[in-house]
Amino acid sequence: MTTINNNYLKLKAGYLFPEIARRVKTYVEANPDAPIIKLGIGDVTEPLPEACRTAMIKAVEDMGDRASFKGYGPEQGYLWLREKIATQDFQARGCDIDASEIFISDGSKCDCGNILDIFGKDNTIAVTDPVYPVYVDTNVMAGHTGEAKDNGEYEGLVYLPINAENNFTAQIPDHKVDLIYLCFPNNPTGATATKEHLKAWVDYAQAHNSIILFDAAYEAFITDSTIPHSIYEIEGARDCAIEFRSFSKNAGFTGTRCALTVVPKTLTAKAADGSDVELWKLWNRRQSTKFNGVSYIIQRGAEAVYSEAGQAQTKALVSFYLENAKIICQELTSAGLQVYGGVNAPYVWVKTPNGLSSWEFFDKLLYNTNVVGTPGSGFGAAGEGYFRISAFNSRENVNEAMKRIREKFD
Repeated sequence: MTTINNNYLKLKAGYLFPEIARRVKTYVEANPDAPIIKLGIGDVTEPLPEACRTAMIKAVEDMGDRASFKGYGPEQGYLWLREKIATQDFQARGCDIDASEIFISDGSKCDCGNILDIFGKDNTIAVTDPVYPVYVDTNVMAGHTGEAKDNGEYEGLVYLPINAENNFTAQIPDHKVDLIYLCFPNNPTGATATKEHLKAWVDYAQAHNSIILFDAAYEAFITDSTIPHSIYEIEGARDCAIEFRSFSKNAGFTGTRCALTVVPKTLTAKAADGSDVELWKLWNRRQSTKFNGVSYIIQRGAEAVYSEAGQAQTKALVSFYLENAKIICQELTSAGLQVYGGVNAPYVWVKTPNGLSSWEFFDKLLYNTNVVGTPGSGFGAAGEGYFRISAFNSRENVNEAMKRIREKFD
């Protein structure tokens, strides 16, 4: 008899965002004329930068000429894109990262889950709470956890609470963990990490032979010059960290799909016989076996991000969403709500009022203001009593959503 991967049965009722979609669908079916504004999922709304569009059009034309046609590309990504990333994103910030250590992919979400392919099942895994659900759910799917507890946590994971009391930066564990998921600027709380905080994590990882899985998908939103954009700005991180980045939010590639993962060649982990194995070789083999690479057309679009025009246009996009976040923070604060984040990050983390649960507040906003956000409890047990508002939408919709909320809570 054919059997299934029983680990999928451990997953809670549904992935957070499909559950949001289900509730909104139910409401809209009953109220078809409701003017819904979605500030929940972190999907961009503004058009792709002109430099990227122009490069993609040229790449499509390349595909129509036998002389410039491209079939299968290198699984690691075209060198001309990786070299620009290495030079402008890393070396320009003093990070010792070479183009050969960069792998182009179709999404950092994919890579955050796929990276587990190269690690064993007996590692102790630490995640922050609240946390981007992909980190937890992919570990459940891979069989790295036990069953879900009543509070939504999974047996076998080490949870590191982040809250207002610790400025939403997790306390370093007092015991050894093997894999550590960190995300800064943080999704969902919008918090950032100082160099001192990241240095403490790197020191911990080096002392315990741990690996940090560092999600920097939102680094482009950092405007404070004292906040690091990359874990590799910290001395020693090459020997203990893998970094994930994305073109989704800075260049609007959510529907176009392009990202990257950095695996330094100096990074090692232990084989069953106790020998050291280079993780770069394992990830390269994984990608070469399971992935045929990102299309030539998309990579040309990503390359254009690093042109003079592309840099100006992506900076304008980021500034647009940051202004949205500023408006959201100001308006919600004026409405008497307690807010965090929204500075150096596109997410605003809101304390639910009057003791409402996260999902109660979700329903209240949906039914009373037709505004959709994301319940904090969907990001983990410690997210209960909080709510995430995304700055990814048009200025018109952000202003209208805030007007409705102000009218409700003033």
